[in-house]
Amino acid sequence: MINTHTFSITEIDRIMEMAWEDRTTFDAIEAQFGLKHQEVIAFMRKQMKASSFKMWRKRMGNRSTKHAALRSPNISRFKCDRQRSISHNKISKR
Repeated sequence: MINTHTFSITEIDRIMEMAWEDRTTFDAIEAQFGLKHQEVIAFMRKQMKASSFKMWRKRMGNRSTKHAALRSPNISRFKCDRQRSISHNKISKR
């Protein structure tokens, strides 16, 4: 089970934001925060109301861009062009 106390409020917000973004893969979330795909799902379930979680799961189930293996080879990045301006994103600053 995910222990949210290991994440700051800023990190929790960022994980949730990345999970909602269409172009940010679960691999990127794992690279930055160490949460595997199933752990992200458990994290989101714990952080959201049941109805919001169901909406998120339905939305993510239809997004091939959330899974690096299912992505088109034409997409070589996981972030949108506006993501550099988002603070607290360690990966975009590399």
